Amino acid sequence: MKKNHVNHSSLLDIMACAIVALDHELHISYMNQSAEVLLSQSLHRVQGMDIRQIIHSKAFYQQLKLVRQQNEPHAIRAITLNLSDNQQIMLDCIATPQQDYTSPSKSEQSWLLLELHRIDRQMQIVRDKQLAQQQQAITELVRGLAHEVKNPLGGLRGAAQLLETELDSPELKEYTQIIISEADRLKELVDDLLGPGRIPNNESINIHEILEHVSNLIQVESGSGITLVRDYDPSIPELEFDRGHLIQVVLNIMSNAVRALKEQGTIKLRTRILRQFTIHQKRYKLVLKTDICDDGEGVPEHLQDKLFLPMVSGHAEGSGLGLAIAQSLINQSGGMIQYESKPGSTCFSILLPLNDKDTHHG
Repeated sequence: MKKNHVNHSSLLDIMACAIVALDHELHISYMNQSAEVLLSQSLHRVQGMDIRQIIHSKAFYQQLKLVRQQNEPHAIRAITLNLSDNQQIMLDCIATPQQDYTSPSKSEQSWLLLELHRIDRQMQIVRDKQLAQQQQAITELVRGLAHEVKNPLGGLRGAAQLLETELDSPELKEYTQIIISEADRLKELVDDLLGPGRIPNNESINIHEILEHVSNLIQVESGSGITLVRDYDPSIPELEFDRGHLIQVVLNIMSNAVRALKEQGTIKLRTRILRQFTIHQKRYKLVLKTDICDDGEGVPEHLQDKLFLPMVSGHAEGSGLGLAIAQSLINQSGGMIQYESKPGSTCFSILLPLNDKDTHHG
């Protein structure tokens, strides 16, 4: 069995379907790349592990045992799985018994081939299309409001410059410099929103450096009540993106998380690579997925379908523009922001293609 897996691993890795092979003890012997993405695990990490350590579902495990005993293919429909990282997914599974005729022991001749098809992904595609249709209206409204923002920014910057001339302390002048630099960054953002077609100032940036930069800002503002948990993939390469834009996006999402937690709770930052992933009807070889999750009370149900529309906010003091602008900025580079929310778990995912030359229409 192992020899066959090695011979066919390259072919299996390019399949969009998630493939998992279990040995006679229902231990994982192989996963293709699609299965690694679906289950948020690497083959190197889980090879040899009991499937129950990865997929926590008694019903699913009992079905697999039944397939092995009866030695007949079986379809397991619409099963909800709780993964080891607390993610919940819904999928169809086709479990097919296989024979390893090279095994000297009859007890080891039977193994299972699992084909996993995520079905909640179809629901996400429908929601993504709705978001895309909203972008034109969002862009027009944001441009109109950007005109109103631009004038006060100039006054803010000028006041900070005047104040700096009256200060003798270098430490105090650092604060005025922060005001000036942030005003310049916001002005640049407004100019980008007002200027259709202007190419963003892309540069090579490290996503983890951006996350740490924003984390420092958040911790200063929110105090010690917020616990930050990092789950970074250190192998992720640099990406080409506008640094100011990405800071704006991450800062908005993390600030919303702090408000949702009422300044008491946990924010988890997670980075992963998705392979052969489709965004806006284009499939990319590599996509960077950055998750910003919190354990707050969740997005109110009446806001969930229109969260990225302008003027929609879950808190009284909010303008409702933050997520609309963030989605627009990510869309400019072919990416998308998605989210899943339930009480006790809200997760925003920033999806960004890592290599445009690897795209094609799907």
